[in-house]
Amino acid sequence: MVQSFTPRQRKVRILATLGPASANPEMIAALHRAGADAFRVNMSHGDHAGHAKVIAAIRALEKETGRPTTILVDLQGPKLRVGTFADGPVELIKGATFALDADTAPGDATRVHLPHPELFAALEAGTRLLIDDGKLVLRVQAVSPTRIDTVVEVGGKISDRKGVNVPDVVVPLAALTEKDRKDLTFALEQHVDWIALSFVQRPEDVAEARTLIGGKAALLVKFEKPSGVQRIEEILELADAAMVARGDLGVELPPEAVPPLQKRIVATARRMGKPVVVATQMLESMIVSPSPTRAEVSDVATAIYDGADAIMLSAETAAGAWPIEAVTMMDSIARSVESDPDYFRRLHFTETLPDATTADALAEAAGSIIATIAADAIICFTASGSTARRVARERPNAPLLVLTPKKEAARRLGLLWGAHAVPTKDIGSFEEMIAKGKRMALRHGIGKAGAKLVMMAGVPFGTPGSTNVLHVATLTGDELRGYS
Repeated sequence: MVQSFTPRQRKVRILATLGPASANPEMIAALHRAGADAFRVNMSHGDHAGHAKVIAAIRALEKETGRPTTILVDLQGPKLRVGTFADGPVELIKGATFALDADTAPGDATRVHLPHPELFAALEAGTRLLIDDGKLVLRVQAVSPTRIDTVVEVGGKISDRKGVNVPDVVVPLAALTEKDRKDLTFALEQHVDWIALSFVQRPEDVAEARTLIGGKAALLVKFEKPSGVQRIEEILELADAAMVARGDLGVELPPEAVPPLQKRIVATARRMGKPVVVATQMLESMIVSPSPTRAEVSDVATAIYDGADAIMLSAETAAGAWPIEAVTMMDSIARSVESDPDYFRRLHFTETLPDATTADALAEAAGSIIATIAADAIICFTASGSTARRVARERPNAPLLVLTPKKEAARRLGLLWGAHAVPTKDIGSFEEMIAKGKRMALRHGIGKAGAKLVMMAGVPFGTPGSTNVLHVATLTGDELRGYS
């Protein structure tokens, strides 16, 4: 008996972060049933042995359900931190002077060690240093090769190893630390589907990661530095997907600057045909409460109306008291938004012009056919997933069934808007394409007798990047007769 599974009844995907509250097999299965399409493993916490158990549990669940399930490993990236203090936390008073230096001795109310020589070279008078997620603000007065003199603009307590953000300059730090390289090797050995690269500032950061990955996983870049957003198109050219990481963006920028940047990142990624994830604090209150605030619901809905491919839960599912309820709520919000008669009209506020390729022309034509004849589904035959990405960029108002001979491709499509990806044997002829497309539509509950199906594939079959066939077929409803 061929295993089949029901498509999610929504287009946007849900990415759930796993952690202490959700890292056991039973909870992972419960989150999956509640609507999680993909799982994030955060390398900032835990160890390789624990992460390996989590990944194994996801793969066991995938085998049980038959539904390709996406695993994203999120690399920590370079973290800038101050050193330690001799007598515990100290209070920095507004207007006082405070130094960060190369002296490894424990700090006091006048100075602290800064173990990042790159900053001494990058900073100049007038730039800001944000400490502890922006709770404290220091303004640089003078810089030498071993000392940064600042004045406190926003005071407060500072303690051991608090984080440092530098929003005003591009810091010459590689996006991949030694820890990241070890974590990346581990992730590739575990055959995960996506690698998320943190604190991207330059296209060169992405190029280095892509070389190390070597095609063994897809690469998602996190936009959490203003310097990265300034070069968004260059960076996305080298990446497979984007994430709007609003937590660190909100530290380095005024809060009111983040919403316009979110819309810019989402729209740019959509125009370039790259999946885009909106993340951080989406249902933050559900860490401790079984229900979200109205503002949080509106925030999630806005990301969906803007056409994000996926929306992400962080601490809500990783460490919160209500992880299943958080996924269920996100699923409910998505279904509500997508049932709005204006939803598809709003999606197309972002213009996604096709590239001058046969595949893009056919993807755009498929969307037009759907609208003109009210076709019931689009069926893509693809080896790499590129055809599905082109079709999804058009945001068609019909189910998207993606048939691929590669399980790896099906898993990676778990972050793609609307895609219902199914691993299946490859096709060898035009007739086989039509017959299999019809059978799989019926098997997965996409269409019934009389339904019109728009099919896309490439000839010769099995050749990646050769999409050149567009065909409309009609279901009779008895195509599964004689098939188990």
